[in-house]
Order: sequence, then structure tokens, then C-alpha cells
Amino acid sequence: MMRILVRPVLLVVITLALSFATGCSGLSGDPYEQANDYVVEANETIQEHNRLFEEARGTYEEARAAVESGGSSSDDDTIQEEDIEEIAQARETMQEARDTLDGAREPLSEIQDLNVEEEITQYAVLLAEGVDAQIAAENREITFYETLEQDLTLEDNREDTEEILTEIGDGYKEAQNSYDRARELAEANPNLLGEES
Repeated sequence: MMRILVRPVLLVVITLALSFATGCSGLSGDPYEQANDYVVEANETIQEHNRLFEEARGTYEEARAAVESGGSSSDDDTIQEEDIEEIAQARETMQEARDTLDGAREPLSEIQDLNVEEEITQYAVLLAEGVDAQIAAENREITFYETLEQDLTLEDNREDTEEILTEIGDGYKEAQNSYDRARELAEANPNLLGEES
């Protein structure tokens, strides 16, 4: 009988985060049930990451809009202080999101160690590569927020910041490429990597 691993459904959130749909899991020693358990664990971690990531991006967008519009108060010092606080909050939330996403590495690694078909192992490898690239990009995004906290208008750090933004974009593209390759592998092997509806 062909064993089907319920594969996560990849959903890009704000061009880089992924979201898994949870699969059925079992408690026995069967490697396919273990793989499903690891997928469920990764799903929960990634769903929390996505929530935090969206929160961080939302906070940043609010601060950016306030800076670009000149703020709602006539006191420039107050505006700048409030904007810096929002950027700091975005950074802290992004750090929490990155740390949460790091928790998906272990279950994806555990899948790679199971005695399952090569396609399932390769699928987990591609997802892990995507997570690694995404974590690296989020690290650079945190650096961007730190720069903004010190120089809100980027008067003194424009070139460095443009380089950081390029690195962030490249990192998210690398992550997306890995996620796309994992999805293509799953679509090419529907009998092994069944998608939960």
C-alpha cells in the first residue's frame, strides 16, 4: 500500500513567509506517521511566525507612513520619538518572528532522518533550505530596523541601507525559490506528498 505524507500547503505571506496546513498525526513508530507529526509541529511554529511577521511589517508600515507624512503632531521631536519607538517595536517583533521560525528547523531535520522515500526527504530538505534563507533575510531586516532607530531619515546611512535592502530582497527570493521547488516536487509526487484540503 502506498503511504501518503500529508504535505504542508505553501502560502506566501507578504512575499516571504510560508504557512502550512496541519496534517493528521499518529503516535506510533511508523516513519510516515512520525513525518506527519513533524509536519504538524513545523506547521504550528510557522503559523505563529507568520502572525508575528505580519505584526512586525504592519508596525513598520505605520511608522514609515508617519515619517513620510511628517506625522500628526506639530512637535517634530515627539513625532520622531514615537516613530523610533514604533520601529523598535517592529524590530522586537521581527526578532520574535525569526526566533519562532528557527523552531521549524528541528522538525524538518527530523523528517530528513526518517526511513521514508527520497522524495519526502528531499521535500523536507528544500523546505529547510527555504527556512534558512528566510531566517537570514529576516536577520538583515532586523539590521535595517536597527539602522532606522539610529537614523530615522537615513540621511547618514543611505548607501549602507540600500545594500541591506538589496540583501533582504535577495534572501527572500532565495527562500521563495526553495519553497517553489518544494511545491514542484510535491506536485510531481502526489502519491507520496498528498496535500491536505
